[in-house]
Amino acid sequence: MPVIDIYSVGFWLVACFALIALHQIAVYLFLYGKLAFYKEAGKPTNTEKPPVSIIICAKNEADNLTEFLPKFLTQNYHKFEVIVVNDCSSDNTDDVLREYAKIFPNLHVITIKEDDYYKHGKKFALMVGIKGAKYEHLLFTDGDCYPQSENWISEMVQGYTPEKEIVIGYGPYRAEKSFLNKLIRFDTFAIAIQYLSLAIDNKAYMGVGRNLSYKKDLFFKNKGFSTHYHINSGDDDLFINQNATHVNVGVIISKDSLTYSIPAKDFSEWNRQKARHLSTSTMYSGASKNRLGILHASNYLFYAFFIASLFFIDLIAITAALFVVKSVVQLIVFNKAAKKLEEKDLLGGLLLFEFLLLFLYPIWHTQKRYANTTKWKG
Repeated sequence: MPVIDIYSVGFWLVACFALIALHQIAVYLFLYGKLAFYKEAGKPTNTEKPPVSIIICAKNEADNLTEFLPKFLTQNYHKFEVIVVNDCSSDNTDDVLREYAKIFPNLHVITIKEDDYYKHGKKFALMVGIKGAKYEHLLFTDGDCYPQSENWISEMVQGYTPEKEIVIGYGPYRAEKSFLNKLIRFDTFAIAIQYLSLAIDNKAYMGVGRNLSYKKDLFFKNKGFSTHYHINSGDDDLFINQNATHVNVGVIISKDSLTYSIPAKDFSEWNRQKARHLSTSTMYSGASKNRLGILHASNYLFYAFFIASLFFIDLIAITAALFVVKSVVQLIVFNKAAKKLEEKDLLGGLLLFEFLLLFLYPIWHTQKRYANTTKWKG
C-alpha cells in the first residue's frame, strides 16, 4: 500500500486555497470594485427631463400607504403621476387611496377586484398599472417603500441617455435594532454589490422592483412578463435578465436615489421571502447562471479549503496570511461600497454575516422548489 505523504497533501491543499484566495481578491478588486470606486457621470445640463409614471402595486398596505405615499406624491419634479394599483386588498387600502386622491390630483388609483375563478399574482397588477400609465418612462417601487429624498425621481432619470432603456437603483431595508435586521440588510447589501457591479460592467442580470425604472416601449416590445408570467416572482429580476443588453442599462446609486423598505419582522417571514425570490434563478440566462455559479462556488471553496488547510500546522502561517489579505481587500471594497449605499453600520459583522449566509443559502435553494409562486404577499 502506498504511503501518503501528509506534507504533500498539505502543500496541495494550501496551493488550492491560494488559487481560490487570489480569485477572490481579483473578484473584489476588479468586479466589485467597479461599484466601490464607481463615479456617476456628471449631471447633464440643458437636458429636458421626461415626464414619469410611478407605479406602485399595493395589497393590504393601508398603514404603509398612509405613511409613505405622500413622500412619492410630493416629489420635487416638474411632471409625474403616481399610479397605485389596489390589488384585491381586504383592509382599508381603498379608503386611504380615496382620501389621498382628493388631495393630490397626480394620484391615479386602479382597483382590481377579487375574482373567485381567476387568481393572479403581482405581475397582473403591474401590467394593469403599466397599461394605465400616461408616460413612457416608468418608475417602480412597492407599497411598503419610501424614497430617501424628494429628489428621487430627478436622480433616477439621470440614468437615462439615448441608448439607455433601463435604470437600476438600490433599495435598502430600513435599519432597526436587532441582529436579524442587520443580517437581512447585509444580505441585501451583498446582493446589491454583485448585481450593481455587474450592471456597471455592462453585464446586468437583475434589478429590484423596490427601485427600478424602464421604458414602457421596452416592456411591450419584448412582450412584458409573457415568458415567466406563470410564476409570481421575477417581475424585476427576470424582466431585467431577459431584456438587459450590454448598452441599455444605467445605474444610479446616489444618496437621493435610494428607496427604503420595511424588513421582515421575524426569521420565518424572511425565510419565506428568500425561498420565493430564489425560485426565479433557474430561469436566468445561461451566461448569468455561469457567472453567478462561479462567484458562489468560489465563496464556498474559499472557506472549505481554508478550514482544511488549518490542519497542517507547518503551513498555517501561509494559510492565515492568505486569509488576512483576502479579508482586508474585501473589507476595503465593502467599506467603499457601504459608504456609497449608506450601509456603513454593517461592516462590523462582515465575516459573521457572510459565514451565516453560506449556511442559509443551501437551505433556501432547497426550499425554493416548494415556495408559493402564486401568492405575492407574505
